[in-house]
Amino acid sequence: MKINNKIMRTAYFTLKNKYWPLIKSLQTGLLLATGLAGFMSARCPVLDWQKLFGITGSLFLAISGSTVINMWYDRDIDARMERTCRRPLPSGTVSPWEALIFGLILSIFGVGWAFSLSSLYGTIVLAGIFFDVLIYTMWLKRRTAWSIVWGGIAGGMPVLAGRAIAIGQIDWIGITLCLGILFWIPTHILTFSMRNFDDYQQAGIPTFPSKYGFRATQLTITLSSLIAACMMGLAAYGIGLTWGYMRLMGVLTAGLLFLAVISMLRPSDRINFSLFKYASLYMFCAMLLFVAEAF
Repeated sequence: MKINNKIMRTAYFTLKNKYWPLIKSLQTGLLLATGLAGFMSARCPVLDWQKLFGITGSLFLAISGSTVINMWYDRDIDARMERTCRRPLPSGTVSPWEALIFGLILSIFGVGWAFSLSSLYGTIVLAGIFFDVLIYTMWLKRRTAWSIVWGGIAGGMPVLAGRAIAIGQIDWIGITLCLGILFWIPTHILTFSMRNFDDYQQAGIPTFPSKYGFRATQLTITLSSLIAACMMGLAAYGIGLTWGYMRLMGVLTAGLLFLAVISMLRPSDRINFSLFKYASLYMFCAMLLFVAEAF
């Protein structure tokens, strides 16, 4: 018994310290939340636990797998940036082969599980990995600042997949939710790229601030936030969000737009970081409202 406990503790610490950081749990958790919200947006209450478990598990594995593969591919970039040089791959905690195999296993099981639930759902999940890993990370990230558009498309796939498996097809609400996340991505990414401007410069990654300047980037963030808010509001209307939840959505949206406009009119590191943090909170809370409406 003592030997078994020791083995379990060793396995736990290995998973926690070596492999768990590879999946970027906060990012993965937020994308998973959008997928579940997409499912619940069709007013699917939590009654079919087997289906809900399948959606949660398949999305978690697929999102985590693509994230690990991205980190495997970007390990040379991470090694050159102060912010990322202590990650498992550049620090040598995990070997490249370990990370690649781990990422592939997660992705294959996630996509396979998704296809076992629904061919349409599986296709969208696979498309998310394709856009995220092959198009965004491997092809465009090191070539153009506009790679974030494809990253945004990948980020919108979980919510589209969740909505599609709930209703059995792709509808305008699912597409609108996907667009909401697509236009939310620049608010999240561009504020981050301004905050870590020197790191990206050192790694040689083209960003909006380095190519177009901070002023144009701030304007892009404001316009993108406005479009994202409109898309989320339109989706909320299509879902039939009740008046109480719509008011909460309005408050959340007002906070996002206020910070976006202030960051453009009175730019500062503090406001930029506040917008970066609030953007994630905004999206997570919006997803919670869609989930709450299902009950």
